[in-house]
Amino acid sequence: METVTSKDGTTIAFDRTGEGPTRVVVGGALNGRTDAAPLAALLSPSYTVIAYDRRGRGDSTDTQPYAVEREIEDLAAVIEVTGGSAFAFGHSSGAALILESAARGLPIMKQALYEPPYIVDDSRPPLPKEYVDHLDELVASDRRGEAVEYFMTVAVGMPPEMVTPMRDAPMWKSLEDIAHTIAYDGRMMGEHMSGAPLPSDWSSIDVPNLVIGGGVSPAL
Repeated sequence: METVTSKDGTTIAFDRTGEGPTRVVVGGALNGRTDAAPLAALLSPSYTVIAYDRRGRGDSTDTQPYAVEREIEDLAAVIEVTGGSAFAFGHSSGAALILESAARGLPIMKQALYEPPYIVDDSRPPLPKEYVDHLDELVASDRRGEAVEYFMTVAVGMPPEMVTPMRDAPMWKSLEDIAHTIAYDGRMMGEHMSGAPLPSDWSSIDVPNLVIGGGVSPAL
């Protein structure tokens, strides 16, 4: 494990594997840097793969109040300390973070975006307007398990009968430990899960993009 200090003093932990051009892996909700290990193993023969814990997760620290700009600064710090520019791969809200960062001029050379969870039409219901506030309320009242379940059922769309048995699984405690960061992901997505079009100013992003959909994901 290596660390870098972000602009606001937050410590960001990361792993570095492989050799070659730098590729930074940015995880989505409830993901830490260790979740990127299988992908890092595939990429490391050709790339230096950087997987990091986003703030508030794993071995990274946290600084309040949360703001999307601070996460962009975190990614900027990781890129700077690992080579100064990078290819980027993002999953879910991690893909959204990469797009937000590219729009603000971070030195991202190419980006692969795996299922950024935007809702831009009526193909699926938008998130409730109180989604982020409710997550904050659940965590503040130490109902972290309910926050994880709320995310999985309302945001991900998993049936409740699939989520309930997961609460007895060994990994559930680790999800509860970072439940407070689910609201961070909600703030990262902002209004982009409401059924409205994406910002027109994103058309100015001239970074090559590869947008990927999972083979067993819901039909769009």
